[in-house]
Amino acid sequence: MVNYQESWSPYLKALYWDKKGDWEKAHDIVQDLESPEASWIHAYLHRKEGDEWNAGYWYRRAGKSIYTGPLDQEWEELWKHFNP
Repeated sequence: MVNYQESWSPYLKALYWDKKGDWEKAHDIVQDLESPEASWIHAYLHRKEGDEWNAGYWYRRAGKSIYTGPLDQEWEELWKHFNP
């Protein structure tokens, strides 16, 4: 697991807190951000929550297709995207 860094973008912080099991904190970070990147993480979080309809809305806002692979695989893709 990675160690938390204050200098991280809000995207990495949200992914970190999700991985640590704090879905609410992760969601709080991205819910008010107006970007396709935040929408992608928001979509992932709602898919993880089991809210497929809401996840679909956020995937559309992110300009992404609905992810159908395992949640942990999507988390890894998100992490690599935001932490190249």
